[in-house]
Amino acid sequence: MNGPNFPGLVPLHIPGKEPLPPGVSEDERESLEQMKKTEKFMTMGAESCAFKTVIAGGGGLALGAFFSLMSSSFAYEDPLLREKTQAGMKTHQKASAMFKEMGRGMWTTGKGFGKVGALYAGIECIIESYRAKNDIYNSTSAGFVAGGILARNSGPRGTLFGAVGFAAFSAVIDLAFLRREPAERV
Repeated sequence: MNGPNFPGLVPLHIPGKEPLPPGVSEDERESLEQMKKTEKFMTMGAESCAFKTVIAGGGGLALGAFFSLMSSSFAYEDPLLREKTQAGMKTHQKASAMFKEMGRGMWTTGKGFGKVGALYAGIECIIESYRAKNDIYNSTSAGFVAGGILARNSGPRGTLFGAVGFAAFSAVIDLAFLRREPAERV
């Protein structure tokens, strides 16, 4: 019960001489302490806002690229359109042009999804860190700010509409899919 979680308590054991878990010898104490330190640093990194933002941006990029790949398969269903745009091309030239167009679409859509994901996750993490709470107000506020930023070029009315729309969407997703444990009463 002592340690960094309960500062101010008198330690029960001398630092470096705490009881070892079952099956661990005294010779392995140094490597156990190194593993604990590494685990602590990795946990701190994974809980950082920068890491969460990068993961959300990368996930959005991948999801957007996948959606674009699936939707681009429907773009080549019109044989008349295909004949007009690919007249006089050999088969490998047609395939090359098709894959280049699919790649451009995947990159464009993926970038958009990644931008939205990174922006929203970063703002939500900052708000959650500031408030030191994990509730629906974090996601709704982050949705409001992110929606306003994403719609900033459409004028004041459009910015407000984008902010309110993204906030409402965030609140609905939070209410529908996330289950939070109630805070413990002291």
